[in-house]
Amino acid sequence: MARSTQTTKPKRSPAKTSRRGAGRTRTVVYDVAKQLRTPKEMAAYLEAWLVEAPDDAAGIARALGDIAKAVGMSKVAKQSGLSRESLYKALGKNGNPSLDTILRVARAVGVRFHASAA
Repeated sequence: MARSTQTTKPKRSPAKTSRRGAGRTRTVVYDVAKQLRTPKEMAAYLEAWLVEAPDDAAGIARALGDIAKAVGMSKVAKQSGLSRESLYKALGKNGNPSLDTILRVARAVGVRFHASAA
């Protein structure tokens, strides 16, 4: 009985053959503005901020900024009569927009603020 000197390699599944990138987590920046597609979604997003964090003025301003980005900052700037640069600054992370700016942007993106008894 002659033994065969050839050895066969065990077959690997395609998922195990490629080790490149194994164990690495790829992260991407999440941009909520890309998720706000309809006026209804935009209004619900702002409403959630107003209900969940009513004392977070900077957060509410950023939420309005997210909505402005979703609509298009150039379009919002044109409709509000403000410059794009001032909108980015006022509605950004460290922005402190005036009530006039908030109301102009809200009108330009198609949302309204309303008051109710607490």
